[in-house]
Amino acid sequence: MQPARYHLTLSMAGRPMMHGWWKSEATARRKFSAWIGERGKEGARITLVDEETGTTLTTWPDEA
Repeated sequence: MQPARYHLTLSMAGRPMMHGWWKSEATARRKFSAWIGERGKEGARITLVDEETGTTLTTWPDEA
């Protein structure tokens, strides 16, 4: 069984609070958007990483 490649993390005050892993990038990106709508509040940070390449695909809020 192949491990899920796309890792989504919700952190508050620098501490990981939630994790999710998906095999499909499209699904992971939909979840990313949903997490912003459901859990995006001041102090939250949501990050989507491609675990195979180590690349951060997107973050919320956007890095300045």
